[in-house]
Amino acid sequence: MENYTMEGRTYRYYGREAPLYPFGYGLSYTTFQYRDLVLSPPVLPVCANLSVSVVLENTGQRDGEEVVQLYLRWEQPSVPVPRWQLVAFRRVAVPAGRATKLSFEVLAAQRAVWTRHWQLEPGTFTLFAGGQQPGQRTRAPSEVLSARFSASGAARPLSEC
Repeated sequence: MENYTMEGRTYRYYGREAPLYPFGYGLSYTTFQYRDLVLSPPVLPVCANLSVSVVLENTGQRDGEEVVQLYLRWEQPSVPVPRWQLVAFRRVAVPAGRATKLSFEVLAAQRAVWTRHWQLEPGTFTLFAGGQQPGQRTRAPSEVLSARFSASGAARPLSEC
């Protein structure tokens, strides 16, 4: 094997074709609603971590569990990157009719790109939070919230952060 590219070999690099069973696939006996996605700070230094919070509400009649997933998308990367990358997930039990606020931290290293070494680059990013991948087509309704943030400063090797 001489071609080590991941294009067309993993769901992260497929073109428009969706995987048959994406991450978090499954059915639930209840429904969930996401709201109040907050990214802090919305503009951060290139080596800084991002704090994320989102509220998950069980809007159904039964207690249930949801796999909350966070995905990152680079808006204008200097090298090929996945369409989006899973950066955090958590299975959460929420009683019927109740809501819970979840907090996550997206590490600077999760924004690094490979350019002969791991490097952090300034730019604009979109973070997605929801019970499925962005753009996933499912039979059960689920929503995905999104918010943009940016990293400022000069590009730096990850090892220098």
